[in-house]
Amino acid sequence: MAVKTVRDALNRALDEELNHDRKVFIIGEEVGHYNGAYKVTQGLLDKYGEDRVIDTPIAEAGFAGIGIGAAMKGLKPVVEFMTWNFSLVAIDQILSNAAKIRLMSGGQFELSMVFRAPQGAGGALGAQHSHVLENFFAYMPGLVVVVPGTVADMYGLLKSAIRDPNPVIFIESEKMYNYQGELPEEEYFTPIGKGVVHREGSDVTLVTWSIMVHVAMEAAKQLEKENISVEVIDPRTLRPLDEKLILDSVAKTNRAVILQEAWPYASFGASISQLISTKGFDDLDAPVELISSKDYPMPYAFNLEEMVLPSVEETIAAIKRSLS
Repeated sequence: MAVKTVRDALNRALDEELNHDRKVFIIGEEVGHYNGAYKVTQGLLDKYGEDRVIDTPIAEAGFAGIGIGAAMKGLKPVVEFMTWNFSLVAIDQILSNAAKIRLMSGGQFELSMVFRAPQGAGGALGAQHSHVLENFFAYMPGLVVVVPGTVADMYGLLKSAIRDPNPVIFIESEKMYNYQGELPEEEYFTPIGKGVVHREGSDVTLVTWSIMVHVAMEAAKQLEKENISVEVIDPRTLRPLDEKLILDSVAKTNRAVILQEAWPYASFGASISQLISTKGFDDLDAPVELISSKDYPMPYAFNLEEMVLPSVEETIAAIKRSLS
C-alpha cells in the first residue's frame, strides 16, 4: 500500500485503461503536450501518441460532440474539461445528446464514455470558476454522476467509469489534486452506485461526498473527544445513489446531518434531505440538518472564499444542534 496523490491515482487509472483497451482515448484542452491543466495526463501523450491523447482548441461544445460521436461508433472517449464551469458551453451536447441517445435509439447506441473535470472552489479563482454543478447533472436521467472524495476512490471509480456502458459525469475537486492517501498496488474497481462508511458511529449520521469528506472526518475526530460518535457516510456516486446505505445508517443513529460544498437552494444535499425525511421519517429524532456554502457567488479573496465554504466548526455546530 503506497501513499499517492489524487493526481497520481487518476493518472494511473487512465494509463491502465488506455493500455487495457485501444478503444479508450482522451480528448480535451491541454491534455497532451501540456500534460493536462492539473497534470493528471502527465506522460500519457508520450506513451500513447496523438491519436489516443488528443489536444483540442478551446471549443467545449465541439470536442464534447466529437466524444459523443466516437462513443456512438463504439469507442470509449474520456472527455476532459478544464473545469466543470466550462462544460456549460457544451451543456446541450451533454444533456440532450449524451444523456438521451441510448434511449432515443432504442439501445442501438451504448455511449460508453466519461466526462471528467474538477469543480468547486480552487483558491482565489473567482465567481465564474468556482461552480459546484453536481446537482445539475444528477438531475438528468441517462447520466451517471460520480463524486469521489479519496485517493483510492478516485482510482477505482475512474476505472469503473471508463468501463461503464453509460455516459459518466466524473467530478473531481479543484483543491484535491495534491491530497494524499493510500492506494493499493494491485488493480481494483470501485463499484458505481455503492457508497461507503468512512467512520462508524452511533449518535448521528453525517452524509457527505467529494472534498467535504475530509471536513467531515475532522469534525468527527474532534467530536470524539466530547464522546459524540459520528458515522460518516460517503455515497461516492450521486446517480445512482446508495439510498439503502444512508437510510440504514439513519435507522441506527436516528439523526442526520448533510454536508456539501454546493449552495443550499435546489441542491443535491436538499434531495438527500428529502429522501431521509420521507423514507426515513419514522427513524428521525430530530430534523435533518443541511450544511452548505453560503448562498451567493464565490468572492475572489482567499479569506472571503474560506468564509463562504462549509467549515469543520459549522459541521460540529450542526451536529450538536441535531443532538440537542
